[in-house]
Amino acid sequence: MNIGDKIKELRKQRGITQEQLANSIGVSCQAVSKWENNIALPDITLAPVIAGYFGVSMDILFDFSLKEIELAVKAITDEACKFRESEPAKSRKILEEGLKKYPDNEILLNHLLYVLNYTENPDETIAAAGSLIERATESGRKYDALRFLAYAYKAKGDLKSAEAAINQLPDISFTKLTEAAYLFEGKTKFEAAEKQKWISFENLLQMMWKLAECYEADGKISKAIAETEKLLLLIPIIENNSFDIYIEYFTKQLSRLKAKQ
Repeated sequence: MNIGDKIKELRKQRGITQEQLANSIGVSCQAVSKWENNIALPDITLAPVIAGYFGVSMDILFDFSLKEIELAVKAITDEACKFRESEPAKSRKILEEGLKKYPDNEILLNHLLYVLNYTENPDETIAAAGSLIERATESGRKYDALRFLAYAYKAKGDLKSAEAAINQLPDISFTKLTEAAYLFEGKTKFEAAEKQKWISFENLLQMMWKLAECYEADGKISKAIAETEKLLLLIPIIENNSFDIYIEYFTKQLSRLKAKQ
């Protein structure tokens, strides 16, 4: 028996209507109907809510189906990630089809944010990010949604709302990876430090360029050039071909800045 059948059985045993169940757990009546007709499955985060509502053990009644949902969602996101950079429209279609089957799934919503075009259609991103912020059970996903929300509001020219979104992000100087690198030894330490190294290096390049943009905006072209030249000198030192795209981009920017002198 799957979750939908079990929900239907429990609901009827207690003489509860679909509407009463929906109102009690905060979903639409249509969602409950889809579950019971095996058209869609509840979001994974709703399983303990449903179990608590009926006063049953989630481990016994939902464990197998939850694992099925987790595996299915992972398969969808793995497939979507293959096309995220090369064919974002295809990636988006895969994720949206997944959301039809697993409505409001926070993992699918998080992946969807990466293929929505917040510049061309900021309202789409605002809606998806808002939905994820409401449902996110992991802080990392909520913070990611707030970040996209801020960019979308900026694209709309609503800087006040963009600032409000950004101000909800924590201002911290450490990450799970940095602390793992400090705390542990062996493979765990190496993997954490290695991953954080590339994240930190990319952030360094991006922040140096943001400084160059500020210098340019202030009319300090020579300082903008100097900052851009420094970051271009850094990239070859790290010896990672994945950063070659930055060399191409910043070389063009450097030529543009020199032409303004």
